[in-house]
Amino acid sequence: MNRQELEKVRAWADEKLATGQEPPWAWYQYMKLRETLDAILAGQAATAVFNPTESSPQLAERLERHLRLVGGEDQQDTFQPRHVGLPLQLPM
Repeated sequence: MNRQELEKVRAWADEKLATGQEPPWAWYQYMKLRETLDAILAGQAATAVFNPTESSPQLAERLERHLRLVGGEDQQDTFQPRHVGLPLQLPM
């Protein structure tokens, strides 16, 4: 769904809440829907503001050049296999 459709659904939920005609269980569901839509719309706005590849190609290039994933040893490399026939010793 795009932003316009989400805003349309939010307006519909607001209309339902404004009438005061809904039973308590429905009112609660409309409130949850409205809060969820608010969170989604806020998240979309926040990610639209900081999208380095669209807003600034120079910023995206700097981020690629300076930020990199640095990790230690892979746990698979340091894993000590346990032989099937040996008893397992648990710490006390």
